[in-house]
Amino acid sequence: MKRILGLVAATAVLLLSGCAKKAPYDYAAFHESKPASILVPPPVNQSPDVKASHSVLSTATLPLAEAGYYVFPVAVVEETFQQNGLSNANDIRAVSLPKLHQIFGADAVLYLDIVQYGTSYRVIDSETRVTVNARLLDLRNGKALWSGSATASSNENSNNSGAGLLGMVINAAIAQIANTLSDKGFDVGAITNTRLLSAGHDGAILYGPRSPHYASQR
Repeated sequence: MKRILGLVAATAVLLLSGCAKKAPYDYAAFHESKPASILVPPPVNQSPDVKASHSVLSTATLPLAEAGYYVFPVAVVEETFQQNGLSNANDIRAVSLPKLHQIFGADAVLYLDIVQYGTSYRVIDSETRVTVNARLLDLRNGKALWSGSATASSNENSNNSGAGLLGMVINAAIAQIANTLSDKGFDVGAITNTRLLSAGHDGAILYGPRSPHYASQR
C-alpha cells in the first residue's frame, strides 16, 4: 500500500511539474524576418467605448520604439489612410498586406484588437479594465511573426477592506464617475500596451535593430 501511495505521489509531482513548465515561444519566423520598421494601424475596437481605438493607439508606439523599432508616426499613418478614403479601423484592416507595403514601405504591420476597454460598476466595486490582443505580420511575405495579449486593471493595487460596506459603495460610485469623466481607460490602456509590446521576456516581442540588446538575443 505504501508503495502504491508513493507511486501516486511521484506521478502527481511529475504531472504538476509538467504543467508548470511553459514551452518556449517559437521565434523562428521572427528571426528569419528581421523587421526593422513597424506600421500600427488604428486598432479594431470590440468594446462599447468609442474612445478606445484612438486611446490605445496613442500609447502603442512608445514601447515598440523603446524595443528598438522604427514605428510610423500615428498622425501620418491616419492621415495617409484618410487621404485614401479609409477612416474606419475595420475597413483599414481589410486592406491587403501587399498594398500596405506598397504605400508605407514598412517591414511589418501590428494589428491590435481591443477586447475590453472602460469602467464597469458592480455595487461595491468599480473597475477600469483594458485588454488588447496583438498580431505582428510580415508585410513582405504575409508570415505571422508574433502574437500576444495583455490586460491591465485599475484595481490591481486597490484595497477597500477597511472601508466597510457603505464606504465601499460610496467609493465605487465616486470612482465610476471620476474614471468615466477623466477616461481612466487611457492610463490603464498605456499599462496594457507596455505589458503587451515591451521586449525582454519570453513570449514578448523581440528587440529591434535599434536596441542595444538586438545582437545578443536568440
